[in-house]
Amino acid sequence: MKTMQYYVLDVFTSERFKGNPLPVVVTSKELETTLYQQIAREFGYSGTSFMHYSKSEKSLRVRSFTPSGKETDGAGHNLLGAVCLAVLKDMNVFRIQENGPFVIMKDRRIALSLENTGQDVPFIGMLQKPATAGNTVPADDMAAALGLQPEDLLLHDWQPTVMQTEVAHLMVPLKNVEALNRAEPRSAALRNLATGYGFQGCYCFTLTDKDTPQTVQARFFNPAAGAEEAATGSAAGPLGGFLFQKGYIHQNKDYSLLQGVKMGQPSILRFRATQDGIWVSGSSVIVMEGILHL
Repeated sequence: MKTMQYYVLDVFTSERFKGNPLPVVVTSKELETTLYQQIAREFGYSGTSFMHYSKSEKSLRVRSFTPSGKETDGAGHNLLGAVCLAVLKDMNVFRIQENGPFVIMKDRRIALSLENTGQDVPFIGMLQKPATAGNTVPADDMAAALGLQPEDLLLHDWQPTVMQTEVAHLMVPLKNVEALNRAEPRSAALRNLATGYGFQGCYCFTLTDKDTPQTVQARFFNPAAGAEEAATGSAAGPLGGFLFQKGYIHQNKDYSLLQGVKMGQPSILRFRATQDGIWVSGSSVIVMEGILHL
């Protein structure tokens, strides 16, 4: 019987039992796709990541799967948790890499930044692709799909807009936190809009008071999975791109957002728009570990 070590981390948080939980399985090599899918289904989280060290590439290789068997990639919480685990377990991967730390997710090289916070919690940055804007969705249709009124979407003159770095998500501006907390997605209507306008998830957000540490508060709804998510790195990057294109934030400056409050799993995600792309950063902590028997 073969065994593999696994860990469950809370991602985009420095506190246990907050953030977005992610199982990470440490393997010695690539596995068969069906085995990845079976293990991800067994864990049942929104995503399960697998990582092993490639000597030839001098890099960690990471793959991630949903419980339904779909493979996901890009610089989101599924990657952040795996990289944080490597740092927490002092796997000595990134010290020997040339031209800066990086990781390979699926078959794509993703640049990283590693910060020393002075605590036992790593702070990792992941470089997403430059943000591009796509379709806009009528505010009336979007309000109906979220169980809101059209006036709840009145934030400046911003329209619900599909933005993409790693994944195409819909950015939905809401006028205040009260409207954000009232949102109750109608799954069928949201799925229809996602198909028609070409987006995967719906990232509802509002601007916070100038006195708060976070610039934005957000909630993420996945119409395919029918569930809310506590921290979504693949949506934080597009949101940073949206705010930069609207002139609300400045290039090469760090901002942060708060997500998961409504779920009781508050998460902090940091983002920075640069000429090379959008950096999305955060921390992770280990909450469980064990042995997987095959």
